[in-house]
Amino acid sequence: MAEVSIRVNGRVYPVGCEDGQEQHVRALAEVFERHVAQVARDVGQLGETRLFLMGALLMADELAETRGRLAAASADLARAEAERTRAEGRAVAALEQAARKIETLAAKAS
Repeated sequence: MAEVSIRVNGRVYPVGCEDGQEQHVRALAEVFERHVAQVARDVGQLGETRLFLMGALLMADELAETRGRLAAASADLARAEAERTRAEGRAVAALEQAARKIETLAAKAS
């Protein structure tokens, strides 16, 4: 197990992670640090626990918004796929009808 040192609100914290995940943990910590810094700029130093709580709530809000957008995009995709399936069915039916007409015309011509 690896250990990474991350800095949040001016303090360094050791964090354990799986081997090979160090850079990912650092990147996550940078996102969290930006949120904590934003809270500190907006409302001042509330104490570490409250700053971290507000930073976590901001990240949770972003996550909820992203999940909502993903759900909407998934619904749009499902509607588009259903419409494509219906269009393919109409195209197949039209081709089959055209084939029958051609066969009828070919039979008459013979």
